[in-house]
Amino acid sequence: MKKVILYCFLFIIFTSTLFSQPISNIQQKIENGRIVITYDLSGNDTYNIVPSATNKDGTEIKPEVIAGDLNDVKPGKNHEICWEPVLEGRSLKGWTVNFKVNVVPRGMVFVKGGSFQMGSTSGDSDEKPVHTVRVGDFYIGKYEVTQKQWKEVMGNNPSYFKGDNLPVEQVSWYDAVEFCNKKSRQEGLMTCYSGSGKNTKCDFSANGYRLPTEAEWEYAAVARTSGSYKYSGSGSNNINEVAWYSKNSGSKTHPVGKKQPNELGIYDMSGNVWEWCWDWYDENYYSNSPKNNPKGPKSGTYRILRGGSWSSYGSYCRCAGRGYGILGFCDYDYGSRFCRTK
Repeated sequence: MKKVILYCFLFIIFTSTLFSQPISNIQQKIENGRIVITYDLSGNDTYNIVPSATNKDGTEIKPEVIAGDLNDVKPGKNHEICWEPVLEGRSLKGWTVNFKVNVVPRGMVFVKGGSFQMGSTSGDSDEKPVHTVRVGDFYIGKYEVTQKQWKEVMGNNPSYFKGDNLPVEQVSWYDAVEFCNKKSRQEGLMTCYSGSGKNTKCDFSANGYRLPTEAEWEYAAVARTSGSYKYSGSGSNNINEVAWYSKNSGSKTHPVGKKQPNELGIYDMSGNVWEWCWDWYDENYYSNSPKNNPKGPKSGTYRILRGGSWSSYGSYCRCAGRGYGILGFCDYDYGSRFCRTK
């Protein structure tokens, strides 16, 4: 009888919390120490589902042992989520679960924050030591910025290889920052960047577009794997499946999204064009990097580039590989990928 009472109580909470959101037909049951919820989603967007749980004493937590349709969820029927509080050392009774439904910005992928091992023991010296890093939730572009996107925002196309669906290149770090601010203004978002030149500052709390930090970039590239994969794509160490690089590119860029995506559905993080990141470059930074949301050294000469390009050897296209460039310099294998703080 207690389980029936709990069942009804939880159902009321779900209904009232999600009433104004594009979620309906919520059904839930308790089985084998799990709370199982099914639901339908309407609309034309892609969503991520953010769960929280409140104890009867008012304590609110973020469930950790939870599985199901949470990230990049498309409209449809009978989506399922399971929470196993017992595996978190919590009692099944006394908790109410709530979900917030967020629209994933078009053309982006939601990356749920967490910890990972950044760096490599077998790469270059600036990839060592391997160290634990935790990043927060963020959104990142599903594709590298295309020439079509660049023209829509900037009104020009600096690329050497022309084509709307090709990644934009010949982009300097300054150009990439300007693009992010202009795109933010066009969409009525708060701009992230202020100042100019080497004094450029980033407001990471703003909701506009920005470049990923080096840690965010590597975390998104490694995706949900254990970090053992060299290249960013479908849990594979076969670079030809996931990247355009020196041996298969034909000495040119290729339309975005033609190789296999990684586990988060992100394309071309290995190869095609190098991607600018926010951070200054320091070959010894990993020795004293903060554990939480590192944003690179306070100053430097070069900014980080990640992912390798169509002209790179395979070793430069690894998830842990680090590159760098002069801020105002552009080349026909320098591009970008934008992100947003969640």
